[in-house]
Amino acid sequence: MARKKSNRSGGEQMGLPMAPFEDASLSEETRKRYLNYALSVITSRALPDVRDGLKPVQRRILYTMLIELRLRHDVKYRKSAAIVGDVMGKFHPHGDTAIYDALARMAQSFSLRMPLVDGRGNFGSPDGDSPAAMRYTEARLHKVAEELLREIPKQTVQFRPNYDGTRFEPIVLPARFPNLLVNGSQGIAVGMATSIPPHNLGEVIGACTAMIDNPKIELDEVLDHVQGPDFPTAGQLICNADDLRRVYTQGQGSLRLRGEWEIEPRGRGADNIVVTSIPYAVERRAVVEKVAEVIMARKLDGLYDVRDESSDETRVVLELKRGADPQLVMAYLFKHTPLSTNIQFNLTCLVPTANPDVAAPQRLGLLQMLRQFLDFRMEVVTRRIEFDLAKLRERIHILEGLRSIFDALDETIKIIRASEGKRDAAERLMARFKLDELQVDAILELKLYRLAKLEILVIEEELGKKEKEAARLERLLKGQAPRWKLIRRELLELRDEFATERMTSIAGEVDEPEFEADAFIVDEDAMAVITQQGWVKRQQRVRDVSTTRVRDGDRVLDVVAGSTRSSVALFSSLGSCYVTRLVDIPATTGYGAPVQSLFKMKDGERIVAMMGFDPRFLDVAPPTEGSSEPEPPLAVAVTRGGMALRFSLRGHREPSTRNGRKFCRTKKGDEVICVSPVEADDKLACATVQGRALICSADDVSTLAGPGQGVKLIRLSPGDQVIGAAVLSDHDDVLLVKNQNDTEYRVSLRKYGVVTRGGKGHVMFKRGHLERVVVQEPTLPGFPAPEVK
Repeated sequence: MARKKSNRSGGEQMGLPMAPFEDASLSEETRKRYLNYALSVITSRALPDVRDGLKPVQRRILYTMLIELRLRHDVKYRKSAAIVGDVMGKFHPHGDTAIYDALARMAQSFSLRMPLVDGRGNFGSPDGDSPAAMRYTEARLHKVAEELLREIPKQTVQFRPNYDGTRFEPIVLPARFPNLLVNGSQGIAVGMATSIPPHNLGEVIGACTAMIDNPKIELDEVLDHVQGPDFPTAGQLICNADDLRRVYTQGQGSLRLRGEWEIEPRGRGADNIVVTSIPYAVERRAVVEKVAEVIMARKLDGLYDVRDESSDETRVVLELKRGADPQLVMAYLFKHTPLSTNIQFNLTCLVPTANPDVAAPQRLGLLQMLRQFLDFRMEVVTRRIEFDLAKLRERIHILEGLRSIFDALDETIKIIRASEGKRDAAERLMARFKLDELQVDAILELKLYRLAKLEILVIEEELGKKEKEAARLERLLKGQAPRWKLIRRELLELRDEFATERMTSIAGEVDEPEFEADAFIVDEDAMAVITQQGWVKRQQRVRDVSTTRVRDGDRVLDVVAGSTRSSVALFSSLGSCYVTRLVDIPATTGYGAPVQSLFKMKDGERIVAMMGFDPRFLDVAPPTEGSSEPEPPLAVAVTRGGMALRFSLRGHREPSTRNGRKFCRTKKGDEVICVSPVEADDKLACATVQGRALICSADDVSTLAGPGQGVKLIRLSPGDQVIGAAVLSDHDDVLLVKNQNDTEYRVSLRKYGVVTRGGKGHVMFKRGHLERVVVQEPTLPGFPAPEVK
């Protein structure tokens, strides 16, 4: 329970009245404060408003640039630092970094479909370069941005006090086009987020006019106008009509976007692939780096170089080998690089409520979003007409007063000359001609040249025009139909002035080869090396195990050979089998990579054995369909607690996930110490710390169809454990162990006979204990000679 109280001692010393103690629930107070924080983030920082498509910081930047600094599209640029300072000091006291980042993004032609800020200087690049410091860049408004603010002086939107109450700022801008859809928005709030891709201005306005013409329009008719997102970085959107209908109905989902490319002949029968666009919000540099990694790792046969020749336009050149299939190359790159990405849709935004100062977050569909904008547009146009009409009536009223005195100019002048001051003249004129203060004030401020005879004609002409305009505005206010026509006409004018051609192409179905991982692997012989400390690497050849580069205190545990398309299985001490393709093991002549970088291993888990599944060395066929019995080839596993089991390697033939597959379930405190291929006539030998040795037939060890604990290989005395095990295929095979005095003992078929598993085994010595297994250098596998055709 939290207790609220004031500083009693300080208050008493100052003689102030003390507030009483108040009990409060800590959970309730925490909930209230977190909800207040969440509401502030949602409404005042992260989410855009459906009406003008802007977040508060963007709205304040544009308002400051036009209203406070007069930075229209046709004036001189101002330093970005000056703009940021004005925004921060007057409206947005949240740090200059946030303001400048928002300003820079609104100036980036690769971020916004219709940039709102005209920037001069380095405002970043598609390569991921950051904008220059604000003291080096300059900015002013783009002409299209003025369409978001043009109607502000006509009291079309409501204002509220700024953070310190010294100024007023608009709650929303009177946008003349659907900026939220045109430029999109990205934001992460508390418990919600928004991801609205940009669209084509002409298409969105076409949809708005269609909704004005038919208020009961269906989504399918709107999608005749809005073909889909239109990104400033172009690209190709892979979707069909059902995909678009789903995301625009639900307001969420994803669509696939990929870069565009073309083939460019290089000469001598070879071609280049030229990537002409990359997906939206993907750094061009990241694409080039990923393609380079693919080339360096030799994962894609046919591609041997990449270079970035981009300027303002994207041009990434991929050099192909002679005879390489460009379709296959691009299919691989779309799968393994950021050249293809998923564009997320989450049309969450702030929607107006009954309280004009508060907007509530809501996920909308395309129809709802456009309807919200059109309703807002009707409200803005109505208020604009009312403002214009009020100004016209005021001017008409003044002109009528001026006209009334032109019939009695001499008398008017005589009254003014006879008066004792402005106030006295005003009262006399009001009494004589039945005028009000506004009219009289205009008469008294009239310049003398306006008393000429021809000026009355000018006044009459202006009065006639103003009365006609007022009548037109009054007709507009009588019903919504005339105003909808006006809104429609203004939208079409904007489309004619600002709309551009669509940049992103739409492809319902793509005719490309089906992706098959094996088809892209360079088929060549290589070797995989694993060390005792768990470092793994791939080399083209290992000529001498003793000269292989390893870390201090480490040694080579095993070496396997095979084709880069074959699989390699790594067996761990906790009974998991991790399988990867040989080509996916990092290629290096250095120490290699930790095996934990390839798989999700547990703390303390280590690799105890490695096997290669190249058919030339170990032929592991796929499991027979419908078979429930374990099929050869088999492997045997021995644990430190004296348990053993056999299992089929067929279930571990294909690459595994990062979590691997279980082949053995060990008891708590136990671990696997040996995994080795085994055949029917093989023998299994083991030795214990207390000097016991046992050799049994491998057939005595049960073969399990799934992971299990196995059967007892050797019966251990209290405190004893297996120190090593090995498969003996013939009489020359041996298991070497050493005791505490470094004396070597040989466990072989020549010295010990074969017994039944589960016994205590033979006594190797009477005193002392075994300390370690003598690990022999792995035998280097030799590749068979190629067949002569």
